[in-house]
Amino acid sequence: MGEDTEVVVGDRRLKLSNLDKVLYPEAGFTKAEVIDYYARVAPAMLPHVGGRPVTFRRFPNGVDAPSFYEKNCPSHAPDWVSTVPMEGSEGTTVHCDLAEPAALVWAANLAALELHVTMGRSVDVATPTMVVFDLDPGPPAAILDCAEIALWVRDSLAGAGLECFPKTSGSKGLQVYLPVNTPTSFEVTSWFAHTLAQMLESAHPERVTSVMRKDLRKGKVFVDWSQNSRHKTTVCAYSLRARARPTVSTPVRWDEVEEALHAGDAGLLTFEAADVLARVEEHGDLFALTATLEQELPARPTE
Repeated sequence: MGEDTEVVVGDRRLKLSNLDKVLYPEAGFTKAEVIDYYARVAPAMLPHVGGRPVTFRRFPNGVDAPSFYEKNCPSHAPDWVSTVPMEGSEGTTVHCDLAEPAALVWAANLAALELHVTMGRSVDVATPTMVVFDLDPGPPAAILDCAEIALWVRDSLAGAGLECFPKTSGSKGLQVYLPVNTPTSFEVTSWFAHTLAQMLESAHPERVTSVMRKDLRKGKVFVDWSQNSRHKTTVCAYSLRARARPTVSTPVRWDEVEEALHAGDAGLLTFEAADVLARVEEHGDLFALTATLEQELPARPTE
């Protein structure tokens, strides 16, 4: 597949391999283009992926071939790639922390197309910095149904004086992030997300479910509150997804969500790598405030 190529990213020297391998056959999108995307999106992505334990989803032979999740940072990782230990029920996993552009390029060279991060930061993995509402449509429901439910989530949170931010999953649905960045716990964030999911289900039982069972999800949007767990990860903003084409989990504005819903056009909420690079150049990082905005959740009632 060609000779290895040496590149310099910042002050790091990297050896890249198999650059002409096609990782997205339908689009003809190569490993070189994957690496180029991550190198160019790094300034916007690093505030969201850096400083958090990462789980890779790797596709060494492209999106049409088998993949695998990799929690532990590979033993062959350069010594300048930071690591983060996480204690779990099955022992300790040692995750990579992609804290600089060269680390993103290194991961891309492993065909780690998807990058999934925890809700807690590396310095304190037991404390979540946000609440996530992962809106997952059960066919025939689709992304426009998620758009409407996302607006309900936004309005419900606004009623409590809280600001939230949408992004596409890059796959079938949407995600709404509520930044906290103040002292809290996973018990509180999980309770809060579950409570709001149940409220929406009660108000719109024909459209929303808060229950994970697939037999209850047909034609509804599952508001997945369970992502708010210490050991769960969610696809990072600006991560590629393993779809037929190189779609991206893309931060969007609320007016874009409204426009797509009113136009009935799911394509307005679908973005590929080139689209995202153009959006970042035009708008900057639409997700920036999720990393810094400080908000306090309502207190959890005592049992």
